[in-house]
Amino acid sequence: MPQYDAYHETVKRALVKDGWMITHDPLQLQYKDMRLYADLGAEKTLGAEKAGRKIAVEIKVFGGDSLTTDLQKAKGQYDLYHFFLETIDPDRKLYLAVASEVWETFFQRPSVRDFVAAMQLSLMIFDAETEEVVQWIR
Repeated sequence: MPQYDAYHETVKRALVKDGWMITHDPLQLQYKDMRLYADLGAEKTLGAEKAGRKIAVEIKVFGGDSLTTDLQKAKGQYDLYHFFLETIDPDRKLYLAVASEVWETFFQRPSVRDFVAAMQLSLMIFDAETEEVVQWIR
């Protein structure tokens, strides 16, 4: 089983406040001979939609010695999860959850902004203090 990040419960509460129902904690991704775990799976019904929207959320703290190394690791993990989801659950969209303070500093560097755009990373920005979703970026 995976080890939870420091913001695990914070992100769960933020998603619930934003109208999401947590369906998996963690979300198991089984593909052929490999099993991985995304931090959370959630669903949201929109109006008359019966199926609703499904997401997988991988929470990243970016608290290591090097934010660049943290980004490299997060991108590799994101790629694996994205591939697995496209294969086993293509209706579920993957998001990387990032605290607003990291978003407002590290992720605003021109090189990081360009990288996120070029790699088409989907991000969920959350405020760790208010436990709210600040922004969805696709």
